[in-house]
Amino acid sequence: MPDSTSHTVVAVVLQVRQGRLVPIVRRVDRGPAEPLETALARAIDVAALAHVEQLETRVLRDGTLATAYLGLVPADADAPDETDDLAPDESELVTAAHARLRAKLSYTNVAFALAPETFTISELREIYVPALGHDVSATNLQRVLVRRGVLARVEGRRAPGRTGGRPAALYRFASRRLEITDEFAALRPPGSRATG
Repeated sequence: MPDSTSHTVVAVVLQVRQGRLVPIVRRVDRGPAEPLETALARAIDVAALAHVEQLETRVLRDGTLATAYLGLVPADADAPDETDDLAPDESELVTAAHARLRAKLSYTNVAFALAPETFTISELREIYVPALGHDVSATNLQRVLVRRGVLARVEGRRAPGRTGGRPAALYRFASRRLEITDEFAALRPPGSRATG
């Protein structure tokens, strides 16, 4: 049983890879009087994260106090290997991180932290689908994000893929800082309805 001054920092980093939302979990014990941010920097390369925020503080099953952080890495960035064998506490923290991400995708521009610098709407949809955990129409995604001023068109076009088609327009996020874009919005799975 850890002593009453034990404090662990858990980094829960999410990245979209090959159509999946991949969790990377790193855990370190915080030194006496060590700032949480310093311990976090020992757990993960914070400079490689496009976004980081405190997720929650909880008592783990072994009695250790833990503060968890959510970090996001762009799909095209190098990142540590996926954490395969999650402890039950870590699995719960990954679930909480995914829930936080899903919620923030609805009312902020946080997807900038998962997306490459430039992308097509189809490529952006391939990031939103695993991050949201449900399908989303590329047309509707573009309409909503352009209306909110989240996306900006950039010069150039992406060449057609193997199946042909027209060259696709390129976009970028208008801001690469977290911003609230629609405080009352919610991106819900198809067929779901608001209640209240």
